[in-house]
Amino acid sequence: VQLVESGGGLVQPGGSLTLTCEPSGFNFGETSGSAPAADAIGWFRQAPGKEREAVSCISGDRPWYDQFVKGRSTISYDSARNTAYLQLTSVHPEDAGVYYCAVGPFWALQRTYQQRFVKYWGKGILVTVSS
Repeated sequence: VQLVESGGGLVQPGGSLTLTCEPSGFNFGETSGSAPAADAIGWFRQAPGKEREAVSCISGDRPWYDQFVKGRSTISYDSARNTAYLQLTSVHPEDAGVYYCAVGPFWALQRTYQQRFVKYWGKGILVTVSS
């Protein structure tokens, strides 16, 4: 089982980006309904010198966003493609960091300090914000 992230790179302040996460080895949409321990897919961010923090997650049609990205981000899951997307607009320098895709319980993916309950992690993808 792998979570394959893509879409990172260099983004200008004020710009936008879309991160994708494609589970490999399992179909998240087909399994999430019967697996409370893996009913959500989402993203964490680790900025340089800081701890890894919860950013956004989705379970079914329920999204959750950290206050810092709320209103300028959209998370979605395309069941036909078995791929999750995180769109971020009005990018701030503080959005920079390594973004990790994660699968786990919805309640845990909303909490920075419950990462031990995350079932699967991606390897991470770097987002750099610079002009």
